[in-house]
Amino acid sequence: MINKKKIHLRKISFHPVTMFIVLTLLVMLLSSVLSFLQIQANYSKINTSGNLESVLVVVENMFNYEGFKYLISNAAKNFASFTPLSTLLIALIGLSVAHASGFIDTFIKKRTLKINNKVITFFIIFIATISSIINEVGYVILIPLSALIFLANGRNPLLGIVASYSGVAFGYGVSIFAGSAEINLIPYTEQAARLIDNTYHVSILSNLIIIIISSIVLSIVGTYVIERIISNKIGKYRILSDEKDSVTKEIRLSDVVEEEQKRLEEEAMEKKGLRNAMITFIIFILLFIYMLIPGLPLSGLLLDMNEKAYIRQLFGENAYFQEGFTFLISILFLVIGIAYGIGAKSIKSDKDLIDKVAVYLKDTGYLFVLIFFASQFIAVFKKTNIGTVIVAFSSETIRNLPFGGLPLIITILILMAISGFFVTTQISKWSIFAPTVVPLLMQNNISPQFAQFIFRAADSMAKGFTPLLAYFVIYLGYLNVYNTEKEPVTIKKALSFVSPYFLIIGFTWIMIVALTYIIGIPIGPGISPVL
Repeated sequence: MINKKKIHLRKISFHPVTMFIVLTLLVMLLSSVLSFLQIQANYSKINTSGNLESVLVVVENMFNYEGFKYLISNAAKNFASFTPLSTLLIALIGLSVAHASGFIDTFIKKRTLKINNKVITFFIIFIATISSIINEVGYVILIPLSALIFLANGRNPLLGIVASYSGVAFGYGVSIFAGSAEINLIPYTEQAARLIDNTYHVSILSNLIIIIISSIVLSIVGTYVIERIISNKIGKYRILSDEKDSVTKEIRLSDVVEEEQKRLEEEAMEKKGLRNAMITFIIFILLFIYMLIPGLPLSGLLLDMNEKAYIRQLFGENAYFQEGFTFLISILFLVIGIAYGIGAKSIKSDKDLIDKVAVYLKDTGYLFVLIFFASQFIAVFKKTNIGTVIVAFSSETIRNLPFGGLPLIITILILMAISGFFVTTQISKWSIFAPTVVPLLMQNNISPQFAQFIFRAADSMAKGFTPLLAYFVIYLGYLNVYNTEKEPVTIKKALSFVSPYFLIIGFTWIMIVALTYIIGIPIGPGISPVL
């Protein structure tokens, strides 16, 4: 009798760092194949005179001597110029001080423990969604804060990380007021519209109503997805053995009189610290608002006074408010943390503060290793032009679509969303899509403003579901910082966490766009989806 042995195939699972290295090499190899096949695409660009000109983009071979030379010689440059690195470092300065002083833990304990978990989740997702009014600040501030909030409330911090990341990524570009997205997109929308009507003007508030509606709808749907689906997928947080021992010890000593007296004293100091923090917060906010008011003595510090329109003074290319907002938030946490520490006497000296900050930052070294290899992968992919070729090909496909109306809108939405897996920067995509999409939709009696909103929806649909998003590495890094399993959270697993959010929010975006067009909901003051 022959013994039949079952063959067990070992499941291969790469560490995120290893995976980024593998992906970099695969992209270089793929570029060689595509370059050999002479893969290329044309797209239309609006030149300085306002006319269309054709641009040819080809895949650049990186799997050769010059490609490896580029990778080696630019490794440090790619890392140093990687935007998430600088913004994360700036954010961590303030967050680490606020946490080390005890402010964040005390504030969460006093203000959030009595609030329903679903309400907390909704507010985190809503704030994350509207945070894109000022570029990518939500990724570096809200992800670590959400982890702490969920942990303090006895919930899995990984769920908080997924909630905040998903809110920012899959709601990117919508908010409760016009912001950086308008400044970035409207010039291309207006230029493209003038190919049909050379007097056409796109208002800065042309998408205001629909982005407010979208931000609320997306936050409600996102809360449902997090609480009903992803929370079950991630599961409960496993407390490490030493943490369990410390909790047990605290409960056992809580009946001792000395411990109770100590607790009452600590509560009194915490109240004093929170009072100091609140006073500092109010002073900081008043100064912040004053710096945003033009025309007053020593005011307007955060505005670009070379711009005439106030919204451009705030969100223009050289606006200090937009460029320095992450730093300002970091400073806010820093001064509040110090004010709390002095009041609560949790900070005994500058050395004591620095030592506590070092403890908080001890696990973040992993983040920087991950960022280094992620930055190389993204830089190499951009250098190959593969993403640009895909966007250009999608644009030409849209140009040749033979139908109109709602089928045209949905097809354009999906094609632009697919391209978002490969190019995640709004301006890079819209500069290619706008000269094709806007005139085509205008010829089908659809307004340029609605065309711009369709693009914003498409950009948000896929942005969070690709490792090519620069800030995906922040999300992946924090998942591993708070991971208590033996195996690291891989890129595949990180994507699987957000897959339900990606699918359901993607469908939600399609429904928002479709219903807005069918019902004729105003998308801005006096602006309709149709001409």
